[in-house]
Amino acid sequence: MNWLLPALLVGGVVFGAPACGSDSNGDGLKKVTVMLDWTPNTNHAGIFLAKEEGWYRDAGLDVQIVEPASGGVEQVVAAGKADFGISVQEQVIPARAQGIPIVSIGAIMQHNTSSLFALAKSGITRPKDLEGKTYGGFGGALETALVKKMVTCDGGDASRVKFVEVGNVDYLVGMEQGAFDFAWIFDGWDGLRATEVEHKQVTSLPFINYPQCIPDWYTPLIITNESHVKSQPDLVKKFMQATARGYDEAIANPQASADALLKNAPESDKTLVNASAKYLAARYVDKGRQWGLQDADTWSGFAKFLKEAGLVDREIDTKSAFTNEFLPKR
Repeated sequence: MNWLLPALLVGGVVFGAPACGSDSNGDGLKKVTVMLDWTPNTNHAGIFLAKEEGWYRDAGLDVQIVEPASGGVEQVVAAGKADFGISVQEQVIPARAQGIPIVSIGAIMQHNTSSLFALAKSGITRPKDLEGKTYGGFGGALETALVKKMVTCDGGDASRVKFVEVGNVDYLVGMEQGAFDFAWIFDGWDGLRATEVEHKQVTSLPFINYPQCIPDWYTPLIITNESHVKSQPDLVKKFMQATARGYDEAIANPQASADALLKNAPESDKTLVNASAKYLAARYVDKGRQWGLQDADTWSGFAKFLKEAGLVDREIDTKSAFTNEFLPKR
């Protein structure tokens, strides 16, 4: 199961050659499986780009990219059924609190790029304005905690916010039909779809704009299991160095990353993918920093928030929840 949000997708789609039941393929490459957290999107573009450019192959790896299992990426990776996975900090911390042996080995984005999102006509311009409004989401405990914290922090009455479970729906349609007033979206995908594809008048409250209320956190990130870290560090290093090259190229050449994603997921909206690739290219890293780096303060600050909100029942050693050791040395 997932910990703070319900399971979302059932896996089975493979982007690459099918497994043939051995550790190496016919070319002597080490077979590696990467499980996504969602359907393919620009958060994953660096991985698709590294595969398309042959950088995994150059590292001796035959990388297969698969969509997530119904039980959650974290459990699959912990069990060794996938070597690597795309996860989020709000899943890794509770998983480790339950003794699930996963480790974050790279932050895809240096800062949170999600927001609370509404139609402009809602009149929502600050968290206090959420009083008397209805939130539509997956019914996760983290959703409720974040919304209530932001409203309270802005001097509002969080008890006046209504929460309805709507699942994976078209948020624009739901808001336009009056089913709910606001939702949690990722700016680099849902936000751009609203503005660049649908051309809607919308407003948003980016989480990153309220550091006095809620902490920053890594979403998404790349995980592996503790066994790989201990017994196969060379494999992890090869994978992460090729992956870092993919994201470095996505930063320098967003069109190339968009093209790689569209080749592997041709059903994606081209206008949205191109806009998103450009948007994320400026946000994968802070200026002057290396892609993938994770900070101890971000891990401890978000773990503290989850504990205080009652979303985990015990503290974890956040220093052991992540590592930067497999990133390229620069």
